[in-house]
Amino acid sequence: MLTYAVAVFFLVITPGPGVLSAAGVGSAFGFRQALRYVTGLFIGSNLVAAAVISGLAAVILATPAIRTVLMAASLAYLVYLAAKIAFAGAKIAFIENKRGPGIGAGLLLQAINPKVYAVNTALYSGFSFAPDNYTFEVAMKLLIMNAIWIPLHLGWAYAGASLHKLNLSEIAQRRINYAMAGAMLTVVILALFATIKTA
Repeated sequence: MLTYAVAVFFLVITPGPGVLSAAGVGSAFGFRQALRYVTGLFIGSNLVAAAVISGLAAVILATPAIRTVLMAASLAYLVYLAAKIAFAGAKIAFIENKRGPGIGAGLLLQAINPKVYAVNTALYSGFSFAPDNYTFEVAMKLLIMNAIWIPLHLGWAYAGASLHKLNLSEIAQRRINYAMAGAMLTVVILALFATIKTA
């Protein structure tokens, strides 16, 4: 169980679309909006876990065309979220949104986020610690996963929101928003390279 918990910690804390966007939403829109967004991430993550545990994800992702569509949708959505964060507060009509991404946005990101499927598949198919009682093992894995997942994502959101609370100058806040968006775009670029290498 301890090995599983350590694996969860390192797989979840590493910068991926979820934690980076949580920090970005916190930085651009404040903690209250980031909390709504993280709630969506939480629901989406657990729905993906249910799909992986039930085998539904394996059936769906067995089709290469579906995997390609999910990857393209995920990358496009990450670019969109990065743009919302980068231009938060800017007077650009098609992107300006004072409330920022909420529950629906977080849920959608997790539903199409390849990292969530990969992490859940690795965690629920490996690290067996109760082979004679599968139901107990899965329940404990869900409990451990969420006990680590929740504070880590809230921590990232709070870290971003702490920058927002500083009431920095407009230029400084915009630079932070650009940096957060740039980090998310780096994830997009790395995912594209990984996809090209495995194709």
